[in-house]
Formats: sequence, structure tokens, C-alpha cells
Amino acid sequence: MIGWYVHAHGRGHLQRLQCVAAHLRTPVTALSSLPPPPGWSGAWVVLPDDLPGAGAGAPTDPTAGGTLHWAPRGHAGLRDRMAAIASWVAAARPALVVVDVSVEVAVLVRSMGVPVVVAAMRGERTDRAHTTAYDLADALLAPWPATRPEPWPARWLARTWHVGALSRFDGRPVEPPPGAQRVAVLWGHGGSDVTAADLQAAAAATPAWTWDLSGFDGVAPDPWALLQGADVVVTHGGQNALAEVAASRRPAVVVPQERPHGEQHANARALTGLAVVRSSWPAPQQWPALLEAAVGQDVSGWSEWSDGQGAQRAARRLDARADELAMA
Repeated sequence: MIGWYVHAHGRGHLQRLQCVAAHLRTPVTALSSLPPPPGWSGAWVVLPDDLPGAGAGAPTDPTAGGTLHWAPRGHAGLRDRMAAIASWVAAARPALVVVDVSVEVAVLVRSMGVPVVVAAMRGERTDRAHTTAYDLADALLAPWPATRPEPWPARWLARTWHVGALSRFDGRPVEPPPGAQRVAVLWGHGGSDVTAADLQAAAAATPAWTWDLSGFDGVAPDPWALLQGADVVVTHGGQNALAEVAASRRPAVVVPQERPHGEQHANARALTGLAVVRSSWPAPQQWPALLEAAVGQDVSGWSEWSDGQGAQRAARRLDARADELAMA
């Protein structure tokens, strides 16, 4: 048995689980405050909520003196959440648990003697809490290629599984761009520095281009059709958005959003030669040149970022490690 903790913020963590679980031969149980997604056939433990409003009163000392990220004193939801995880570990006796992502869950599970695989994220991860989680992990599951590593300590790199990007669209046939000067906006649910007015101003400044804004805030009814119908994709710097653009083999303008630990900016820095990157939302008058520069990109480079085998590679690693631990 493999356990898989899924953070509830955004949808990227959930999508990573679904991508990899489809290829695992070891049974997997998900643990999350999210409900199971449609079509999920495995076990699912719905956890109590640990959001700030789920406890009694204002959170007190939430970082435990800077050693953790979220462990406020007297928080009923957090206490019940951790108790539920511990109870499941004691009953199920998993070979390992994938944690995507929570320093506190990684510490709890490893303290119970269960090996942990931490879903790695780019950015500045040398704070005390992240250092603890990355140091205690049996392995760091990195959804990016080894050819574009993070500048991490050698002890982390030695335990990093560089599996490449993970996309729900891996393996789908890719059509040529329509050649109709169409822009698709692919945005997410994790919070944005960009507004609908920003997008409308960019579209107004590029009258030769048709902008499809249905993917703003992740509401496109068919994201793959949105991507395949585009000549250029405008997106943020999240791992999943980049994985899906890479799977679609479309030119992209990438504008990373502010996230804790500079994650999206670190993702964007790794895209040299693969996409047009701007550190902040460009002024309207800059967009005509940006779109032309994007169209000129060689999209074959996306195969380095995503060869379509990332999920299978991750599943093989997890299955093999679970087998090793079961025989130990």
C-alpha cells in the first residue's frame, strides 16, 4: 500500500496524484480534505479541515517558532486532521507515503517510522521547515527533467527522482497550430496577480490576434481543445500549467505569479529557450512583439521538459521503492 497526501490548495496536487496513480500497480490510498475526483476508483480518506477558520480563535504561533509552516496551538481542525492521518497509517501500515505537500504531514508520517517521498517544488526551500522535510525524505519526486535541475544541496540532488513533467494530457496526439493568430489563456485556481481587465487590455492591443479567455481562472470546459486551438498560449509559471503547455507543444508566453518561496519564478527561470518569459504582466503595447516572439520559438524543445512518460516514470519509481521496503 502507498499513501498519498494531497494538499487542498489549487488543483495541481490533485492532478499529479491522478496522473501517477493511473500507472501504479501498488494500491494507493489518497488522504486529503478534498473530495475524491470523478472517476477515482481507489481508497480515499477525507481529512478534517485545518484552515485558519477551522480552529478556535486566531491562530497562535502557527510556525512553532519557525520550525514548521502551519501548526497553530489549539487548532481543533489541525489536531483532528493529524489524528486521522496517524490512525490511517497505524491501521493500513503503508510501505511509503507520498506527501504533496506538507512539512507537518511529512514529519508526522516519518516519525511513525514510515518512509516518505516528498513531492518537490522549485524555489527557495532552505528555510528550517523545508530543510527538515527534504532531509527526512527517502526521495524527492521532481516533476521536471534532470537537464534543468534546481541549485540544491548535493544531499538532496542525490535523492531526487527527476521524472519530467506530469500532465493529464500526456500521450494525446498533437495537432499542428491552426495558423489563425489565436491566443489561449491558461490560468489556474491558486490565486492570480493578473485580472480580467489586464487580459482585455492585452487583447485590445493586439487586434490581429483572437484571444480565447475561457481558460482564465481554470474555467475552460475542455482545456485540451483550448490548447490545441491556439497558436500561442499565455500562462503562469505553475508546474501543472507548464506541463500541459509542454504536452500540447504550443509556443507560450509565461508570466510567473507570486507564490511562497518564489516557486513560479523559479519554474520560469528554468524555461530558457523553451518559452517567452516575463517576470511581471507586460504593458499592453508590449504584447504584439511578445506574441510574434512566441510564434518564433522552436516548440520541439518542449520534449525535453515533457517527453510524455513522466507519470509512468514516477509510478515505476514508487512501485520499485514500495517493493524494496516490503521485502526489507
